[in-house]
Amino acid sequence: MNHRPIGIFDSGVGGLTVMRKIMDRLPRESLIYLGDTARGPYGPRELGEVRLFALEIASYLESMGVKLIVIACNSATAAGLLEVQRRCRVPVIGVIEPGARGAVHATLNRRIGVIGTRATVRSRSYIRAIRALDAGARVFSRACPTLVDFVERGEVEGPEVEKAVRGYLQPLLRREIDVLILGCTHYPLLQPLIGKVAGARVTLINSAEAVAHEVDNKLRARGHSNESTASPYYRFLCTGGKEHMIRLGKMFLGPEVDKVEEVPLDDIVGRF
Repeated sequence: MNHRPIGIFDSGVGGLTVMRKIMDRLPRESLIYLGDTARGPYGPRELGEVRLFALEIASYLESMGVKLIVIACNSATAAGLLEVQRRCRVPVIGVIEPGARGAVHATLNRRIGVIGTRATVRSRSYIRAIRALDAGARVFSRACPTLVDFVERGEVEGPEVEKAVRGYLQPLLRREIDVLILGCTHYPLLQPLIGKVAGARVTLINSAEAVAHEVDNKLRARGHSNESTASPYYRFLCTGGKEHMIRLGKMFLGPEVDKVEEVPLDDIVGRF
């Protein structure tokens, strides 16, 4: 048994959708969430820069005594998962491989769509992960840069958002995909709208639940699950704009986001 918390990070608030699934699956585990809101979103940035940010934040979370780290950000997973795993002393789990596995299991025609940030799509990480599982699968990717902006403003429905979603999905739907990976942790907030546009024939893959399952398995295999009956604690940290994070956090995760601590960037920058 291990009472130490799990560390989770993202470029902003999107990773709270992953945290919610971990909380639901592992109700006894304490969790620390860090949103790099001062430097996010990561999607438009160069992969090397995002990799550095991921290394800095992982190091910071390790200094807080976490027992496992979840990179709850597709861009950061694509850019830095392998390097973060090499550098950290604790296990590190990303969001891409669980999503890829879910898509390969769900597809019937082996035509899989992926939507994500520019950084995620540019990295081709989903293509590699899917083809490692099924070399014959056809993967069609589309960067959707404005969707994160809509979600960050709290706009998850309405004609403008729907017009953007339709514009992004039409080229993928013309490819006759039967599975669509939501390759950004912001997108689950748009899932009802994306499902409406994609239609009933397309299965949507949200990797958050698969990530929670992987965290559970990893902790059990190492004997690090917290079996205590004591109440867990949840800490929410950000690098800027804590009031904004509280407001959106309640939408992404729930009422548990009642207090957010702001971490000076100077405490994080330069750790690598």
